[in-house]
Order: sequence, then structure tokens, then C-alpha cells
Amino acid sequence: MSKHVLHMPLREEEVRQLKVGDVVYLTGHIFTARDMAHLKIRTLLEQGGELPKDFAGAAVFHAGPVCLKDEAGNWKLNVVGPTTSIRMEPYADVVGKMGIRAVIGKGGMGQDTLDACEKYGYVYLQAAPGCAAKLAQGIRSVYDVTWFEMGMPEALWDLEAVEFGPLVVGMDTHQNSIYKTLREAALEKLEALYPEKG
Repeated sequence: MSKHVLHMPLREEEVRQLKVGDVVYLTGHIFTARDMAHLKIRTLLEQGGELPKDFAGAAVFHAGPVCLKDEAGNWKLNVVGPTTSIRMEPYADVVGKMGIRAVIGKGGMGQDTLDACEKYGYVYLQAAPGCAAKLAQGIRSVYDVTWFEMGMPEALWDLEAVEFGPLVVGMDTHQNSIYKTLREAALEKLEALYPEKG
């Protein structure tokens, strides 16, 4: 297990060096995107539309931040915690084609994402659930928000991160997944405890 402090935009070669279990801290632009943002992005790409941000080398956080405006009308991040990532599994290939290098969330993702990580060179980073206030300390400011009409949690937030983390590599570019490993180990244990009767 190694510690990596990485700066956006992330480079494919540095991402491919990461291994499951490595601890990562990110500095630079982090975009939040949940179900509706992923769907909107896919629709825009299918229709030949222009994306509102450059996602090449980016990190996308499956999160719904809570932001408040200060007296000057500027957004300030209050808390930001990960949401369950498996809902975004249908967009695994789209994420890769966009040049995204890191997906942040909780709970892991499936085989389509593992295949896309290997093919396109991106990793899945596990953020600690239940630590929304702590994670917010790694965000210096809010650059802006896009698609706010979809609601605060579903909007696309552009955040300035400074050593945001700790994040743990849950899925790497070499077909390794802590979620898959844990599931297989749990099934083996269940089989040992409750063998099928012949």
C-alpha cells in the first residue's frame, strides 16, 4: 500500500501505476455527478452536443454536496459525502470515453466499470462513508455549478480540492477490485459454513 498525492489533470500513466489498496489525495478540479448528470452527459454526447466542462484527466465524485451562499452570493460547501456508485454502472464506457481518470464514490461498481478502467485507464476511489464534514475540509472553494435546475444534489458542481482524501483505490486498471475480492471471500465462507446437502 502506497500514498499518492496527485494533481489534476491526472495522467493516464500515473493512474495505471495505482494498485488496489493505495491511498490517494487529490488536488485540483473535482466534479460532482450523480444519476441525472450522467444521463444528461450521455444524451449530450449521443446528440453531438457540447459538454459544459473539459473532463479530460478529471476526477468525478458520485456525491450530492450541500452548499450555501454567503452574503456576497458566493457558494460555500457545507458537507459532501459519497453516494452509492453502482447506480452509475451503465455509464462506465461513457466515463472512459470522456477521458475521466478517477471516479470517487462508495460501495464499488461492477464488471463493466472494471473493464472500462482497464480499457481507458481510470480508477475507482473509495471515499469514507459517513465522513461528509471531514471530506468537505479538503475542498477549498466552489468554482461554479452547472444544471442547478436539476436540484442541488444532482447538479454538476466544480470544486477546488486541496489534498482531498484520504481515498482508497478500490478498483484499479488491472482488473483488481476489493469489492469483487470481498464478495468472493464471503461466498466461500458461506459455502464452508452452510454446505449444500447432497
